[in-house]
Amino acid sequence: MTKEIQVIKQSGEREPFSSRKVYRSARRVGASKKLANQIVSIIEKEVYPDIRTEKIFSRIKKILAKEKPQSSIRFSLKKAMEKLGPTGYPFEKYIGEIFYRQGYKVKINQHIAGRCLKYEIDFLAQKNDTLYIGECKYRNLKEGLVRSREALTNYARFLDLQMGNYLKNNKSLKIKTVLVTNTKFTHSTSRYARCVGTELLGWREPKGQGLEKIIEDNKLYPITILPSFKKEAAFRFQERKLMMADDVVKISSKKLSRYLNIPQKKAEKMQGEAKILLAN
Repeated sequence: MTKEIQVIKQSGEREPFSSRKVYRSARRVGASKKLANQIVSIIEKEVYPDIRTEKIFSRIKKILAKEKPQSSIRFSLKKAMEKLGPTGYPFEKYIGEIFYRQGYKVKINQHIAGRCLKYEIDFLAQKNDTLYIGECKYRNLKEGLVRSREALTNYARFLDLQMGNYLKNNKSLKIKTVLVTNTKFTHSTSRYARCVGTELLGWREPKGQGLEKIIEDNKLYPITILPSFKKEAAFRFQERKLMMADDVVKISSKKLSRYLNIPQKKAEKMQGEAKILLAN
């Protein structure tokens, strides 16, 4: 019966309820097969026509919080990425930090002239003889996918930059362009990017090596994933260059409290959550 039930996604679209998706989502954040099957059984009993997927996710998260706290926090990764908004700048800084943690030399918000125009580049990331010219496309989940017109615009800019003095003076480097998003790309965007050689990095893109995989494998969680994080404090985190969850455990709770202008008990709670999340 549950296979025929329609659920409403955050975008407003309807799709059939999938026990398989529930199982996979629980397994993806570290739940055992037994726990994942238990979660599926609970959700199948509670699901009803036109239930919102956010409500399903909230229920899964609540079960995980009781049975496996680390998985419960990890389960919020996509939502945590959305909390990096409402503007794209924090997302750009976060992506820059991901590249930096992987051994790249990174520069954020650079102005570089092409042959025809001057452009603001979200980030430059260089490792050895490879230089990435990166453009970030932050989306809140309701805005949906990154479409082909944005890949077209990105590539046109890249072609102009290649004819400018900055890239001409760096002929020894392999210059690549990369389009990064916190959500997904449309099929046509992926097809166009493959055709022209633009690299894509987003949710499950490239397949098996997407942004969420890099984050999980290297424990590069945004600070917004911590349950105690409050969106109104986002500016203070950015100002203090505390973009990653592991940043809060590198300093004392007293200093964290002072940096963020929050009570020390709250700072300690945040550090406790980070330790649970980052535990092996």
